[in-house]
Amino acid sequence: VQLQASGGGLVQAGGSLRLSCAASGRTFSDYAMGWFRQAPGKEREFVAGISWSGSTITYADSVKGRFTISRDNAKNTVYLQMNSLKPEDTAVYHCATARRPRVYEYDYWGQGTLVTVSS
Repeated sequence: VQLQASGGGLVQAGGSLRLSCAASGRTFSDYAMGWFRQAPGKEREFVAGISWSGSTITYADSVKGRFTISRDNAKNTVYLQMNSLKPEDTAVYHCATARRPRVYEYDYWGQGTLVTVSS
């Protein structure tokens, strides 16, 4: 499987960005997808996840009410809509998936896209 994230950039606090992650190499609709982030000097942390069908969605407490994860199985793409961005959201964002189908876990990460939020 290949995961290609895009959509990062520089935005002012309070602004919005939409990240996309295109997957290829297998049947996209059989796998859970998620977003993780890693800020400089910090460990990677979970941001949001969505099940293969889209029926189950989870968020980290730090982004609830501000970020929205969604997927388009016809386009093999998962999205992360980020609103009301804060400087502490600055990080490299990676999309992630499972190596096994139809399990709600993440053990494979793609290259990330940098999000920088200025104050």
